[in-house]
Amino acid sequence: MAILVLGGAGYIGSHTVDRLVDRGVDVVVVDSLVTGHRAAVNSKAKFYQGDIADQPFMRDVFKENPAIDAVIHFAAFSLVAESMKKPLKYFDNNTSGMIKLLEVMNEVGVKKIVFSSTAATYGIPEQVPIKESDPQQPINPYGESKLMMEKIMRWSDQAYGIKFIALRYFNVAGAKPDGSIGEDHNPETHLLPIVLQVAAGTREKLQIFGDDYDTPDGTNVRDYVHPFDLADAHILAVDYLRQGHDSTAFNLGSSTGFSNMEILKAAREVTGKPIPTELAPRRPGDPDTLIAASDKARKVLGWKPQFDDIHKIIETAWKWHATHPNGYQDR
Repeated sequence: MAILVLGGAGYIGSHTVDRLVDRGVDVVVVDSLVTGHRAAVNSKAKFYQGDIADQPFMRDVFKENPAIDAVIHFAAFSLVAESMKKPLKYFDNNTSGMIKLLEVMNEVGVKKIVFSSTAATYGIPEQVPIKESDPQQPINPYGESKLMMEKIMRWSDQAYGIKFIALRYFNVAGAKPDGSIGEDHNPETHLLPIVLQVAAGTREKLQIFGDDYDTPDGTNVRDYVHPFDLADAHILAVDYLRQGHDSTAFNLGSSTGFSNMEILKAAREVTGKPIPTELAPRRPGDPDTLIAASDKARKVLGWKPQFDDIHKIIETAWKWHATHPNGYQDR
């Protein structure tokens, strides 16, 4: 048996590939390298550069790797602010790409997929922490595209028997502890890497987008989870499907919220750097607070996050940024 990882050259995907290879799993990676990095992919994984929406290409990947019995799908655009400006880009790449992928999976008889979904499918939560059964009412095209992907998988399960797990996770932060792979986006929009770029001297200052949210200190509150912990959850989800269980969804998070100002304070403590900041206007499409109730994943999948301290998460990210100030260009 082998696992096909789509988007395996991206931030979370590369950590998942690394984790799988470390466990002796046969891994096939497909990535367009539009946002991913070839250098991030473990050399023991088989790599193909291409677009998952390219059906002839995907048919060839499955044909050349008949041992593939499960897919882990990370291949989607994921910038909330960009999705507000370019919604059609997100529906084309994310939602349409899922349709084309499932068509090929059905053709070749691969009936298991673990999908990288998002807390953005919930929109403005009615309660915190958020449960899997809570209403999904996205407030941005990114979240809407992921919710549509979940619905498409649900109908495909009913029609074709393609079983799926949707993993809805929150803010991802951290890097492989040895500093060999980490987070490298261009442009970078995620809070923690921007904070650490300022600490490393490659960015002048940190912008705090809004201080008037309905939170204790007025800045956004988010639930942070390490990419290795996410990787482990994806691996457990593949095992869950291989055991014959039905399709379902799980939230993945630490179940603890940290505001932007609290992340800044922790980063200053870890790095010993001043990290200058300035206040900026709110970004459209940003909810006040997103915190996961991840009891279901812990109970059903047996998921046990190893990086459950924000300082520990920041330490791993700082090792990556301190040794790779220019990201994968420094490898």
